[in-house]
Amino acid sequence: MTDLNQRALEIHKTLLTAFGEPIWRNPLPAIDELVSTILSQNTNDVNRDRAFDALLAKFPTWEAVRDAEEKDVVDAIRPAGLANQKGPRIQQVLKEITKERGALDLQFLADMPLEEARTWLTKFNGVGPKTAAIVLCFSLGRPAFPVDTHVYRVTGRLGLRPEKMTVEQAHPHLEAVFPPETYYAAHLNIIRLGREVCKARKPLCPQCPVKHLCEYTEKTK
Repeated sequence: MTDLNQRALEIHKTLLTAFGEPIWRNPLPAIDELVSTILSQNTNDVNRDRAFDALLAKFPTWEAVRDAEEKDVVDAIRPAGLANQKGPRIQQVLKEITKERGALDLQFLADMPLEEARTWLTKFNGVGPKTAAIVLCFSLGRPAFPVDTHVYRVTGRLGLRPEKMTVEQAHPHLEAVFPPETYYAAHLNIIRLGREVCKARKPLCPQCPVKHLCEYTEKTK
C-alpha cells in the first residue's frame, strides 16, 4: 500500500467516524438510475427528482418515454433544466439500448466484466464516466467510484489527485487510490463533506474532520 493509499483509507475512516455509514436513497433499477443521472446533469438533486417523478407520472413505462413525442418528454422534465437537450438525449439512449438489447433492461451489466460494462454504457451520447459509475455502483453493486463536482474539488484539496488532473482522469485514478470496498461510502461522505464543509468558495476548514490530513494550501484557520 502506498502512502497515498494509506492516506485515502485514513480519510475514509475519519469521515465514517464523523458522518457515519452513509446510505444512498432506495436503489433504483439500472435503467431508472441511468435516466435519473442524465436528468441530474447541471442541476441539483431536488430538481432532478422533480423531473424524474414528473416523467414517471406522465409515462407508465420507459418504452412509453422512448416512443413519445419529443416535446412531451421535454415538457415533463423541465424542472431539471436543459430539457431541450436532456429529453432527446434520454429518448435516443433508450432507443439505442432497445436496438442493441431488445429490451430496456440493464441487469446484464451486473455480470459483465467491469471495464466492458463501463465501456458499454459510455458509448451512448450523454453517458459519461460519472453517469456510468453511478449506475454501476448504486444500481448494480459494482466497484465503480463516481466523481462529481464535489468529489473532484475535495479530493483535489486533500491532495488525493494531481491538481491538473481532469474529471475524466480522476475516475480511474481515485479507483486506484481507494480500496474498492470503500467506494460507496467514501463517495457519499466526500460529497457530504463538499456540500457542508469543503465548500467551493468559502471552505469551513476549522470544522473539517479531515483537516489534519488535508494539503489545501489556502486553508482558513
